[in-house]
Amino acid sequence: MRDLPSQHRSRSLPSRRRVLGGIAAGATAAMLGGPSALAQAAPRVVVIGGGFAGASFARALRQEDAGIAVTLVEPNARYTACPLSNAVIAGLREIGAQQFGYDGLKKDGIALVAQAAVGVDPQARRVRLADGTSLDYDRLVVAPGIDLRFDAIPGYDSTAENEIPHAWKAGEQTLLLRRQLEAMEDGGLVVISAPANPFRCPPGPYERASLIAHFLKTRKPRSKLIILDAKDAFSKQRLFEAAWQELYPGMVEWVALSFGGRVTEVDAATKTLTTEFGNHRAAVANIIPPQRAGAIAASVGVADQTGWCPIDPVSFESRLVPGIHVVGDAAIGGAMPKSAFTANAQAKVCAGAVASMVRGREPEAPKLINTCYSLVAPDYGISIAGVYRPKDGLLAEVEGAGGISPLNAPRSVRTEEAAFGEAWFTTITTEAFG
Repeated sequence: MRDLPSQHRSRSLPSRRRVLGGIAAGATAAMLGGPSALAQAAPRVVVIGGGFAGASFARALRQEDAGIAVTLVEPNARYTACPLSNAVIAGLREIGAQQFGYDGLKKDGIALVAQAAVGVDPQARRVRLADGTSLDYDRLVVAPGIDLRFDAIPGYDSTAENEIPHAWKAGEQTLLLRRQLEAMEDGGLVVISAPANPFRCPPGPYERASLIAHFLKTRKPRSKLIILDAKDAFSKQRLFEAAWQELYPGMVEWVALSFGGRVTEVDAATKTLTTEFGNHRAAVANIIPPQRAGAIAASVGVADQTGWCPIDPVSFESRLVPGIHVVGDAAIGGAMPKSAFTANAQAKVCAGAVASMVRGREPEAPKLINTCYSLVAPDYGISIAGVYRPKDGLLAEVEGAGGISPLNAPRSVRTEEAAFGEAWFTTITTEAFG
């Protein structure tokens, strides 16, 4: 799950060697930090959140400078990854393949605190924990991911998710949507509601629709799927639509904003989704609501009126609260999308910046890469990549440096890209969790 802006069209497809090599190069570059100052007390860096951004940052910072004391605050013993979780929904993958622990971070010398962070005192540079204790820091990194806005669609609140799952945080919701699809009678209607930008993983709803369509084609062929969309264009649109026509003709319908795609009300009891153009009563419904930065971001004061966190694109330091950095989905990343690869790339850059700043050095301007693989069927993958650099206070795309899958590529290329997506997942989860 992930994306770049949909206005990208056909450019040259980046090779697997170039994409995965870029990850490896980033990891190598992250190991070039200066020696620790043994005569001084170790600088203290606390990280809130153990997802792709937080875990990747903690490991990269230890590689940058082993003399920095790194503490990761994460209440959960295991992390359930969203990339490839759509394959779990479609019965192509088990949830256990998505789950990762933190033993790799412990081996790196990172202190783990299995508590929730409940507050931060930026003046005292102190994190308050759920058990009443606290942690002092010299630099704080906030990587809270996203929270779902249950106030955005009338009728869809935190209780409605038990009837109409969002499955946008991987775990039990993923399995609930899978069970509902398995229990649905052949001939039933599946309706997916996709939100307006920005949100986590821009191509995710369309990958989900594709893999559910694969499930329906093989298990319940008289069924149909409708995507109700709160926007008029989406990531990798031409590639997805061409694949739907090829693989699932007549089964997948996309309804754009201009044609009544925005859901204005939900009746969870009857699984009815209302738009300005009419009602859609589903056998299985999936609402992906609008999102914002995880709750701790607002309580700390690093989120603005948009619900997201403005950052300096060189250091990822908050523009609102000095001494606090924000990485991953919660950050306003300019042209960079909210994705696992983005989170990993931003974490490495932020680690280099923090390692410099705690030692009194200025961080260098970075260049970041993001790559997204999406599955349309088990053996049919598509991808898009981009390169970004700081410009005018944001992360801007480097024109001509990215690429997208060719629209008319042979099936052998699609099969290769599906395999590359699996390799990408293995690489990025190993980098984050060990």
